[in-house]
Amino acid sequence: MADDYLGRKMEDYRARAAAPAVQRPHVTLGRLLAKNRSCRGYDAAFTVREDQLRSIIEVNTMVASTRNRQALRFRPVLSDEAAKILPYIHMGGALPELHLPLAGQEPNAYIVVCSTVAEEFNLGIDLGMAAQSMLLRAVEMGLGGLCIGSFDRNAIRDVLALPLPPVLVMAFGRSAEHAETVEVGAGDALAYYRRDGVHYVPKIRVDDLIIGR
Repeated sequence: MADDYLGRKMEDYRARAAAPAVQRPHVTLGRLLAKNRSCRGYDAAFTVREDQLRSIIEVNTMVASTRNRQALRFRPVLSDEAAKILPYIHMGGALPELHLPLAGQEPNAYIVVCSTVAEEFNLGIDLGMAAQSMLLRAVEMGLGGLCIGSFDRNAIRDVLALPLPPVLVMAFGRSAEHAETVEVGAGDALAYYRRDGVHYVPKIRVDDLIIGR
């Protein structure tokens, strides 16, 4: 019986070894950029973990910084504190009639970005590079994210007892939305919109982005 058992196990092993490997899509920058759409509706059944936020913040140990100042600091906000943030943020400025986020689709995790220096042009460059890199890491992890620039800075600083002024709030979670980009010309309308449950984001075609010689 033991010999039969070992023989069957060996046959199973050989069968698995001979089976064609499952090909998973190769992760490329293009794929990450295509999936990285601002997310304003989140799956309430999914809770973002502390280690996931830490992994997103960690990209800043590799991101470029003007004069290498590394002036940004990051406050993770998990589900136990998320309710403190919601009253002081505003999403979907182009869709005010929807009052986003929809009930039941609120984020349950945030990263509040703070700065050790006064806001100026170079800080804006650093903030943009950091935020995009963090969003791409989130997409790589199967999450969605959103940069929120419309928020009550004093209130956010007070409710979280932040030692530094906040300059950006970023929401993270598993997306409950379906978003697509739409190619448009430079003179076309650029406001995002929703139709039949799909969130459409107009993006200017590359030919119109290039300044001719």
